[in-house]
Formats: sequence, C-alpha cells, structure tokens
Amino acid sequence: MSDVPTAFELLPGAARSPVILHVPHSSRAVPAGVRPGIVLSDAELERELDHMTDSHTAEIAEAAARLAGVAPWRFVNRASRLVVDPERFPDEREEMTAVGMGAVYTRTSHREVLRSGDTDPEPLIERYFRPYARAMTEAVADRLAATGRAVIVDVHSYPSEPLPYELHGEGPRPPVCLGTDAFHTPSELLTAAREAFAPCGETGLDSPFGGTYVPLDFYRKRSEVGALMVEIRRDTYMAEPGGPAGPGLSRLAASLAALVDAVSG
Repeated sequence: MSDVPTAFELLPGAARSPVILHVPHSSRAVPAGVRPGIVLSDAELERELDHMTDSHTAEIAEAAARLAGVAPWRFVNRASRLVVDPERFPDEREEMTAVGMGAVYTRTSHREVLRSGDTDPEPLIERYFRPYARAMTEAVADRLAATGRAVIVDVHSYPSEPLPYELHGEGPRPPVCLGTDAFHTPSELLTAAREAFAPCGETGLDSPFGGTYVPLDFYRKRSEVGALMVEIRRDTYMAEPGGPAGPGLSRLAASLAALVDAVSG
C-alpha cells in the first residue's frame, strides 16, 4: 500500500463523444496516510480488497475505449473504495450507512470492524470525496458544453455469491446487471445496453444492485445527462475473489464498446 499521485484521473476521449465511462471501484490502492486508520492486519486488508474491489474493470473500460469507433472519456478512481466510496452520499441519505458503508466505510464486506467507531470521516471526505465529486461534475459539464448531452456509464462488477454487507442480495444475479434511474436512464439507452451485452449472456435489471451515479448538480435536474450502471458478475471474466482475468474480459470489452458506439451517434 503506497501513496497514489492522484486519487482519480480523467482520460480524454474524442471531442465529439458524450460518453464518460466511470470506473469508481477498480483500484486496490490505499495511501500510506490512510492505512493507519484501518484496523485490519495486512493479510486481512488484502482479503477485504479481494472482496470489495471491482477487479479489472479499469482494463475493461480501457479496452472498450480502444475498440470504440468514437473513443469515450474515462473517469477512473485511482484509490480504493476503502479510502472513500465516491458513489455514496456523505450524509443520512445513504442507505448503506446502516451496514457501516457510507462514503467512509467503518465495516467490512462481512460486517466486521474496518475503522474504529470514533473515526471522524470528515478529513477523508475533504481530502478525497469532495475533490472527486467536483472533478466528475466538471467532466459532465464539459461534455454537456461540447456535445449538448452527457452519458455516464458506470462500470462495476459484483461477486457471484452475495456478501454479508449486501442489502438486496437475495434477488437474481445475472451475468450482466443493468442499474437504472427513472429520470436519467431513457428507454433507448437501456435497449442499447441489452443489445450490446447480449453476447455476454442474460442481462437483468436493478438486481442485485440498482440505480445510477449522477453528480448532484445534475441529478434529477438535467435530462440531457443520461446514466446507466453496468454490473458484471465476476465469475464471467475472472477468478474470484481478486484473481486474474480470463478470456471473458475481451468479450465484455467488445460489448461495452458496442454500447459506447450505439449511444455516441
């Protein structure tokens, strides 16, 4: 575990592309200044990272960007979600706070102690969460200014078997789960995703994970901002938990590229 030069990175795509591939949970990096606040041993932390990291999703997005006819923009978190989770609300609106997994996690995937109960989350929110949110807001605003619209495609993965922290783990776990929002996910975006990921097997809707990520400046305010979450079941492309990628990665990248091209026109 070492310091990361930047906590996130915006990788430019084509000037005319409205698409931002958002990859929030692919990193295992825990900065040296953050590590002392985590009570797990090094071995326990590695195991937790195996469970909670969306391993290889940055590689899937990178490969898709190379394959796409119109290169998308990519916004990639370079710090682990165990530092902060940029997709969670930092306040009482976040339902995952009930299991110790708000913007700053205090519990592990197995509901054990990750940080002590008297941990003040504010320094981590200020150092990592707010700059990330500002930068993502600016990235979306830039696409709106350049193209008149923005399409955020969240690239995630999830384990084939539910982990104890999951609040809605009893539902279907298809090879590809599409998370939607009633305001930000138009029917044509969902149809394009179903068609693009058809070669990867069954696609499901909002189970085991639902919703989308949209910066709060635009959330439920700007219909020109479209959003879709793509949750990929890990056993379709990698060895669980936290193991190497397999041939499924190429198929998923091709499908993601097909989605990017379908919504870029």
